[in-house]
Amino acid sequence: MHLVDITMFYAAEGGGVSTYLNAKSRWLSRYSWARHTILSPNVGDDESPSLVRVPAVSLPGINGYRMPLSVAAAAKRLRAAHPDLIEAGDAGHCAWAALRLRQRLGIPAIAFYHSDLPRLVQNRLGSTISHGTCKYLAHLYREFDTVLAPSRLMVHQLADIGVTHALHQPLGIDSEIFHPKRRRATLRAELGLPAESRLLVYAGRFTADKKLHLLIDAVRKLGSPYHLLLVGGGDALPQHAQLSVMPFQRDQCALAGILASCDLLVHPGDCETFGLIVLEAMACGLPVVGTSGGGVAELVDEQTGILARPNDAGSLAGAIEAMYTRDLAAIGANARRKAQEHYDWSQVFPQLMHRYGSLLAARPGTWRALERVCVSD
Repeated sequence: MHLVDITMFYAAEGGGVSTYLNAKSRWLSRYSWARHTILSPNVGDDESPSLVRVPAVSLPGINGYRMPLSVAAAAKRLRAAHPDLIEAGDAGHCAWAALRLRQRLGIPAIAFYHSDLPRLVQNRLGSTISHGTCKYLAHLYREFDTVLAPSRLMVHQLADIGVTHALHQPLGIDSEIFHPKRRRATLRAELGLPAESRLLVYAGRFTADKKLHLLIDAVRKLGSPYHLLLVGGGDALPQHAQLSVMPFQRDQCALAGILASCDLLVHPGDCETFGLIVLEAMACGLPVVGTSGGGVAELVDEQTGILARPNDAGSLAGAIEAMYTRDLAAIGANARRKAQEHYDWSQVFPQLMHRYGSLLAARPGTWRALERVCVSD
């Protein structure tokens, strides 16, 4: 059986979609019956047989991702892969290419709603364009056999715009890679910081929707001994004595080592559909300060961190300061336990295989193979 993912949001530079698809490939490689291919405009022609390049062009304003040249170009590459099931990870040309094969060849097609597109559009272009985006998404996603969303909030938002068949399918983490054992006592010294520094970490893209200006303002308000380590890349960041920057960490073990060596993760964004980095930090034993807006609020509770008000640097600073009045070790242990027991990929991917199986039920041999995996894993 051949499972094929197609999305413009897969790239070597990482991101939540890339992490999810790479983890899926590794998990499926354990089973001889399953073959997995990723189609993306952001891969080279010779990277790997399981990565297929979709002809594309570069466009400004989409964080370095490339846009397929056309629906026809994407559909041609997709058809050549001979998929048994297609999962589309964006709402553009890749999604329409998946639907083209569904209509012409009867191949099941799933859409995974990874980005809160109306919210992003509203932040950049205003409410009128955002309203049009909602109509577009409703028209597009009604054509898919199933729509998956990583948080309950996104399921409700899709229902509000008319996509009533969306299902909650959380993402996950590898709790052996993201583990407190990767903590190293030397990180503060490597950053040139005193041992008593209160070390906060953010990891992800440096883009406007992540609200990093609020986090930086919060750290400035707090003053010494608070220090913020930002790991990732994108927009230029201001220089300040309380800030350190590290480049994007493609190696997940390296990222885990950085996370585990800090005191707590702070995520100021309020339009995340899920917040994979939050789970990765929790699995490393870190408490989390997030905001009550977006999907992160479903991952963090009073036993694992604090939620600040969205778009409020003062509230964010207060939440960070409040964390240091609590038992960070105990909260970190709670965070680790929650991430491992509920969000390890070994829990998540069998759920996803059941989703696939419900669409492949008309192909008994294929469904029996999926069923064996779901039962044995």
